Amino acid sequence: MPIFINRVPHLRAQLYRALRWASRDSARNVNSGNNKSRDLSSNSLDAERRRGHYMNLRHAALAATLTIAPLAIPTSINAQSPLNSVLSQMDAASAHFKNAQADVKYDNYTRVVNDHDIETGSIFVERSGSTEQMGAVFYNVGPDNKPAPTPARIVNFDGATLRIFTVGTNQVDLFKAGANQAKYDSFLTLGFGGSGKDLQRAWNIADQGPDSINGVKTEKLDLVSKDDSVKNTFTHITIWIDPARGVSLKQIFYAPNGDNRTATYSNIRLNGSINRKPYEISKKATVIPH
Repeated sequence: MPIFINRVPHLRAQLYRALRWASRDSARNVNSGNNKSRDLSSNSLDAERRRGHYMNLRHAALAATLTIAPLAIPTSINAQSPLNSVLSQMDAASAHFKNAQADVKYDNYTRVVNDHDIETGSIFVERSGSTEQMGAVFYNVGPDNKPAPTPARIVNFDGATLRIFTVGTNQVDLFKAGANQAKYDSFLTLGFGGSGKDLQRAWNIADQGPDSINGVKTEKLDLVSKDDSVKNTFTHITIWIDPARGVSLKQIFYAPNGDNRTATYSNIRLNGSINRKPYEISKKATVIPH
């Protein structure tokens, strides 16, 4: 989920830094509340790597594996190919797409310490004319596998501005999409309502065949960005797409250093009424433009 512009000219660097800051500040707030007198020096390195990991991937945004999987060779598309059929179904679904809502689970893997950091939450993506909007809320999951009672971060994207609210510090990091609008859209709304043509425009696609996620028939597609700056952040992204609905049920973002971020979506609802209250950002929060 996420992306950026002002102080750094490249979208990749902006996204990485913004989400890393939000994750780091949230985690620091939690640690200080647990036991201010505890000496955290022995755990600081591992903790910082775990917290920084989510941002190392974009979300996201982001998101954010095991080791880097070999890239599949992109499949050529012809009228009879399964990939062409999938993309055509996505085109048809996109024409009727208004919005999507889903529950989400993130598994953020840091290879160097062989650690998994789990988050849960919810997300919505909404199309209004030619504008894509999204909102997401994230809860840290504790050792008991239960989410925290209050969110760690809330993310809003209104089609032009990305806001990342770190609840623990009451701070909003604000980023303008500007000339990088298309890249913001491609990451923040990847796998939700986009057409097959849009997917082909931004990514080299390798069809890895049909698969099933929780009984739902999907097509497993491996994506390599056509933008070199994006490939510096993610060598490739694998998505499991339900072409009939135009939504992905699972995504894995692979980073060059061997980290990865897996997003699994469930309870997907299409074209319904969206309750925006969980995604509201405090008006009293300190806003920091970037």
